[in-house]
Amino acid sequence: MYEWFRAIHIIAVIAWMAGLLIYPRLLVYRLEALGDERFETAMDKAAASTSKIILNPTMGLVWLMGLALIGSNWQFYFTQAWFWGKIVLVLGLSGFHGYLIGLGRKISSGERPIEPRKLRMLNEIPMVIAILAVILVVVQPFA
Repeated sequence: MYEWFRAIHIIAVIAWMAGLLIYPRLLVYRLEALGDERFETAMDKAAASTSKIILNPTMGLVWLMGLALIGSNWQFYFTQAWFWGKIVLVLGLSGFHGYLIGLGRKISSGERPIEPRKLRMLNEIPMVIAILAVILVVVQPFA
């Protein structure tokens, strides 16, 4: 089962990352709609669908399969420095996910809690975390 858990985990990570990379862009487009109600509604709908269909389910699947992988070989993972680094990164990414969902709710209710430029810069965070996580797992620089 380990290989199946790993395959599903990787697929879910790819989908989660795709969602985390597109969702902030949808929020930026919504913020820049500047009173165009049809466009605002379209972006709200796209963001809500991305959250409900991609982001939340895939994050749950990433965690579920990740915990299954850990549980199947805890004695090994427990002793690996790269593993603990990855856990910290995944916790950070999960927190960022929650932050984005909160921003999306505020933006769809008409608030402007963040400037589009700052949100564009924050949009780079998931990719940076993904790069670091892959390096930790594949290269294992602390092994």
